[in-house]
Amino acid sequence: MVKHPRSFYKSIYSVVHATNLSILLAACSFQQYAPKAIDTAAITKKIESKNPAGEPFHQYLLDNGYPANIFPLQQWGLDELTYCALFFHPSLDVARAQWHAAELSEVAASKRLTPSISGHIAHSNQANQDIRPFAFGLSIDIPTDLTNKRDIRIENAHHLSQAAKLGIAQIAWDLRNQVAQSLYEYQQNQKMVTLLLNEQEIRHGIVALYQKRVSLGAASNIELSTAKLQLQTSTTELNTWQRNQLVTLSKLANNLGLPLSQVKSLNLIDGTLSQPLQQTLPQPDELQTTALLNRLDIRIALERYAAAEARLKLEIAKQYPDIVISPGYAYEFGDKIWSLNLSSLLTLLNKNKVAIDEATQLREVEAAQFEALQTKVISDTNIADASVLQAKQSLDNQQALLIQQQQNTQRMERRFAA
Repeated sequence: MVKHPRSFYKSIYSVVHATNLSILLAACSFQQYAPKAIDTAAITKKIESKNPAGEPFHQYLLDNGYPANIFPLQQWGLDELTYCALFFHPSLDVARAQWHAAELSEVAASKRLTPSISGHIAHSNQANQDIRPFAFGLSIDIPTDLTNKRDIRIENAHHLSQAAKLGIAQIAWDLRNQVAQSLYEYQQNQKMVTLLLNEQEIRHGIVALYQKRVSLGAASNIELSTAKLQLQTSTTELNTWQRNQLVTLSKLANNLGLPLSQVKSLNLIDGTLSQPLQQTLPQPDELQTTALLNRLDIRIALERYAAAEARLKLEIAKQYPDIVISPGYAYEFGDKIWSLNLSSLLTLLNKNKVAIDEATQLREVEAAQFEALQTKVISDTNIADASVLQAKQSLDNQQALLIQQQQNTQRMERRFAA
């Protein structure tokens, strides 16, 4: 029996009051929900306001080693356009957001199991006069991890985070390839327009010559018609390439993440090679080894397979149940009672077989995808090597034909002058 129940009740009320006060103080630091609607008009304005001549992009180039005395840029080559895509293209923002989410998942996986507290209060009608009317109880549930599941969760989240981080580099590399391809298409279009303009001028001269020859009786109308038909064909081809100019420029603007009006104001390089092409190429075996060791999609696939391995380890570890230790204290109608409870899930009945089978199958899927990717990488390497060799042979043939054509042109010019 308690000799001084009032003092005991007073102490209980003090503890409850202090607990409520601490909860209220902790609630002051809770984050509140703030709605954030998508403003399509503001996004459109943001897209249209992107400017490669602005100060933020200049600072970005300075941070990447560009000297300050080159601004404003007079010519835009592949390197400058690549930096432009890395700074303005929204797909990198998506990849960065996904990486940050994966990092937060890694932090969440490192959190330990949180203890919980429970309490109760009861009042008796005092049917028996020898008991106190009140009962109070307090217990703490402390979960314990018996098989290192927390470390396995951290391992799984870490591999997924690394895969998301490599995804940023993969998107950046893809953007560079797309910018290079669209830039070269635009440069080819410009070259073709220039060549066809020169050809059109020459064919106008040829038509004029045939018209004079026909008027003098030195040529027939068939020859004049043939010359006019060739002029018409050249004009049609010129119009096609001129119309394609806006298409190639739009592709470049899309790959840069800039409005078309901004790209039109850029002074793009003409595409003339400043250095000779490399004459010696690596061996196919060396190319395959380099690709399999350095390609980003291979490294991402390895991280995903490692994450699948970690998930399988986690499901196997879940065969062994976690135990919750619950020490408690109770004052029940005049009696002081302490207790120690143990609780656990009955996972030993099914031993988590379904989840283990699922994780095993997912690992097999990742292994099959990696094998398919490695096969594709080897095939792509062989195709690229053959394409480069074919391009070099074609270039050598075209250069030989160019020399021969120049010699023929010189002979014809001498004959025409005579």
